[in-house]
Amino acid sequence: MTRNTDDARRIEASIDSAAERIGSVWPLHSFVTANPLSGFEDEPFHRAVAEAEELFGGRGYPHPSVFRRAWESGRIDADTLRAELAAHGIDRDPETLLEEMADAEAERTAADPDDATETVDRVLSKWLAAFLDEGQAKWPMPNREAGFYQAWRAVAPHDGDVPGPADADDLPETAIEALESVLGDYPEGRWVEILEAHLAALPGWSGFITQRTDDAVDPWQEQYPITLAQYLAVRLTITDLLDAPIDLDAGDGIDADADEVPLPEIWLTAWEKSYRERLLDGIDDAVTGPEAAGDGGRPAAQLVFCIDTRSEVIRRHVETQGPYETHGYAGFFGVPMRHRGYEAAADTDACPPIVEPEHRIVDRPADAESAAARDRWTGLATAARKHFKTLKSNLVAAFTFVEGAGSAYGSAMAARTLSPSTIATLESAIAERVPSRHEAAAPAVDYDAYDDHDHADHALPQGMSHEAKVEYARNAFELMGWTEFARLVVFTGHASETTNNPFGSSLDCGACAGNPGGPNARVLAAICNDPDVKAALREHGIDIPEDTVFLAGEHNTTTDEITLFDDDVPESHREDLASLREDLARARAEAAAERTASADDEAAVDEVERKAADWAETRPEWGLAGNASFVIGPRELTADRDLDGRAFLHSYDWSVDPDGDALEAIVTGPLVVTQWINNQYYFATVDNGVYGSGSKVTQNPVGNVGVVQGNGGDLLTGLPLQSLKLDDERPFHQPLRLTAVIHAPRERVTEILRDHEDVRELLDNGWIGDLTVVDPERDNESFHYAGDLEWASHREEVTPEAATPTETTPVAESTADD
Repeated sequence: MTRNTDDARRIEASIDSAAERIGSVWPLHSFVTANPLSGFEDEPFHRAVAEAEELFGGRGYPHPSVFRRAWESGRIDADTLRAELAAHGIDRDPETLLEEMADAEAERTAADPDDATETVDRVLSKWLAAFLDEGQAKWPMPNREAGFYQAWRAVAPHDGDVPGPADADDLPETAIEALESVLGDYPEGRWVEILEAHLAALPGWSGFITQRTDDAVDPWQEQYPITLAQYLAVRLTITDLLDAPIDLDAGDGIDADADEVPLPEIWLTAWEKSYRERLLDGIDDAVTGPEAAGDGGRPAAQLVFCIDTRSEVIRRHVETQGPYETHGYAGFFGVPMRHRGYEAAADTDACPPIVEPEHRIVDRPADAESAAARDRWTGLATAARKHFKTLKSNLVAAFTFVEGAGSAYGSAMAARTLSPSTIATLESAIAERVPSRHEAAAPAVDYDAYDDHDHADHALPQGMSHEAKVEYARNAFELMGWTEFARLVVFTGHASETTNNPFGSSLDCGACAGNPGGPNARVLAAICNDPDVKAALREHGIDIPEDTVFLAGEHNTTTDEITLFDDDVPESHREDLASLREDLARARAEAAAERTASADDEAAVDEVERKAADWAETRPEWGLAGNASFVIGPRELTADRDLDGRAFLHSYDWSVDPDGDALEAIVTGPLVVTQWINNQYYFATVDNGVYGSGSKVTQNPVGNVGVVQGNGGDLLTGLPLQSLKLDDERPFHQPLRLTAVIHAPRERVTEILRDHEDVRELLDNGWIGDLTVVDPERDNESFHYAGDLEWASHREEVTPEAATPTETTPVAESTADD
């Protein structure tokens, strides 16, 4: 027994070590963009992508043809490239280097898995899909409550794809015993590598299991538990039964030259620096703080948008409509909550994955009449859907149902296919008659709004205390550096609107864990309207005028329409509200025209509405494609400058943050999350087959948790091709690592990096491509982070003529040597 216990501990430790390389994968209904190589962030970028290629088979740099197009279009500046090449001791001309990279690409070969291992993957994926199903299957896998290994053990004798056990008793009784029986034939020094290779064989499913086990309150995990140990026990047992390789060949290993910076990374760095220079050229270096702009008059309204890159476009157009201020703040608005929407079947986390929810907020009917009307409509619609679903899935009724309803279904399909604009108009007409869920209900914020039964039934506090509300309001205004308030302040969350789109949540708010941001905006608006909160804020030096009214809104990023939730706006502000609505409508039309490259605003609005309603539209919107930079500072730094929807913008005023606490919160929170987003887009673009999810056209949803290509296989981990590329070869998203710009004293940023090794690691290892500080205490001089807490002045950067090879960073001159 002692020996088995010790073996079990060693096996569990080996699993923990092997799992470090596997990134988490979230279910599609709450899609979270994350760095697929997050397990490698402790290594330099070039070393990590080389190891990941060995493990997963994915490329780590853009295809040479992508570099060529960037070079020929002028996106890579010639002088910048020349300087970067010279710094690494390369003096050959760019055309020769592009040809070298193309030749090396032609020599790349991918190892094909053996037939037995392919069978293991296919059989295991079949049982994972059955076990991890979240309500889609009509006949779920039996015995799931016992856990994955026990459920599989019970059905394994009946699986015709796996030779072997005539009875479940022929298999080891527990997952650990199963692992012991297989791993016992191999030296302990090989266990981690063996387990790592088997986890990496199906990184989508293993990443999904990792995420589900990390979520302490996942109801599916609570009811139907699965662990990586159970997963590996089933996999290795199937592998053993099929006589497939246990000790998988991970490749030829990493070359000794892998510590050298490869040629593609030099080109990538030159491209990133070229983008950085254009970004810095567009920054107003005369700005010392928000007070430097404008005529000092009180704005008509202030609108706080998510830092999402899509907000940059609509913000520009809102600002041109009148005396409006726009600000950027992470789209969960600093409220770490789990939310139950009106009519929703389950709670959802409404905060970033790196933040634990601290409150449970439930939508409650706000207006009895609207709620009753909404309930009548949804009751009828729900009953009809259930009835039709029953008829379609009932073996007896299915054929007669199809015969009777076929013509109606056919007509509806034809209308939605041939005239989606008509469908959109019909849906709008219905929406005008039926109260939306937002009109029918509102989040209940106060702790006292919940009775004792509510509090007893849930682990999280229901609602918020006065102290918590004050904290969230204070944090918001201090992080954004606010000292002035308009009569109307709008917290504007965002959500997308698409039809027939499994990846719909990837277009919602990433800061809300792939959910709409409207609920968070409504919660913060309710908090800030609380007279007791306003009084407490004055004690902290935040003096909100008596006539300031807070309200929430939600930006539809597909159509650019902004819906205002104005239930609490008093009559005294109705004229202000009417003017704001008119200006938002004009801003919407202009933003839609920009995104569709249309000269006709009205036609542009029709086009984006068609895309939202068209179930055949593979690109309803581009999401965060194009993201390349994160600017932390006052809006005046980039006001009146077209950043082409490529920049995350977070409001920050260094002059009202003497201790740097607000900047520290932004650097350790939103900056880390934008790095996740940026690397998800980067890797899914450079190798969509491995780090993305391929074409939407051939995808199939599975288990309400994800998609697979064709009829089975691994759960796909990233964005589809249509979210990133114009076609199979030409990317729409420019695959660049994130460029960060911070308007703050250099020493303040240095201290934050010194105190947070995890953020410094992202910079030192190249997962964030560049950090530039624009120092207001040094006449806004720019300093680029040079590694190891050192900075290089932008004015003193090496010119191409003076560049010399570096002695500390060797280079592999051709990818053919890698």
